Amino acid sequence: MNASTPFFIPFNEKIDTSSLPRLFSNPFKTDTDGLCMHAVEMVQEHLNTQSVWSHNFGLSEIENDLPIIGKMFGVLVVQNRFNKIGFLAAFSGKLANANDHAYFVPPVFDLLADGGFLNKGMQELSRISNVIDVLEATAKYSEEITQRKNERKEFSNSLQQKIFDHYVFLNQAGEEKSLRTIFNATTHKNPPSGAGECAAPKLLQYAFLQNLKPIAMAEFWWGQSPKSTTWKHGHFYPSCQEKCAPILAHMLEGIEMEK
Repeated sequence: MNASTPFFIPFNEKIDTSSLPRLFSNPFKTDTDGLCMHAVEMVQEHLNTQSVWSHNFGLSEIENDLPIIGKMFGVLVVQNRFNKIGFLAAFSGKLANANDHAYFVPPVFDLLADGGFLNKGMQELSRISNVIDVLEATAKYSEEITQRKNERKEFSNSLQQKIFDHYVFLNQAGEEKSLRTIFNATTHKNPPSGAGECAAPKLLQYAFLQNLKPIAMAEFWWGQSPKSTTWKHGHFYPSCQEKCAPILAHMLEGIEMEK
């Protein structure tokens, strides 16, 4: 990795820049070029050999005491300002119950940060809920109970909107848009749960922040899938339509891409 760009991972062999694809890979296709395959192999080697954190992907008997949670990973092949070719790696959501791990780019916004507004907000929601529980236990004060429940609902909605506004996404022109702004222009209006936490937005966000040129991207599933037969270990998948399509439409604006 590079000291000035700590999550830029160089390939373990020299890459001929004349062989780079002219168009950025379409994130909604599963075709994977050779550079992405090479990057994926390096990420998978890292997953198989690292010993810093423990996450049960359901691939080893040693991990059986933890819940099985397969995970989507992504790679983004990039070119830095010195024309060196490397890649970035990311995971969707949390990994080993954390947002940050060496080797993988950070989240767009860290909801788990100590002292952050989310922790304080959740504490306030718990306080209001405790008050409601006490009032309900007396079987009295029905009017106050209703007021407190309305207070909790309004506070919860306000907290959710604040979360949406803290997820701000860049494109190559440096234009910023919040999650709420992006989804207000769609038929969904409200962003779905987990929007902005997928691998693709994380990868592009870090690339734009570090002035890295995106070249190609791929996402693959690693581990067992406890809830669905759709995701298979080691298989490649397109970026999701529900969460990622509106975000990527903004982030990839102006980038020449495969059709």
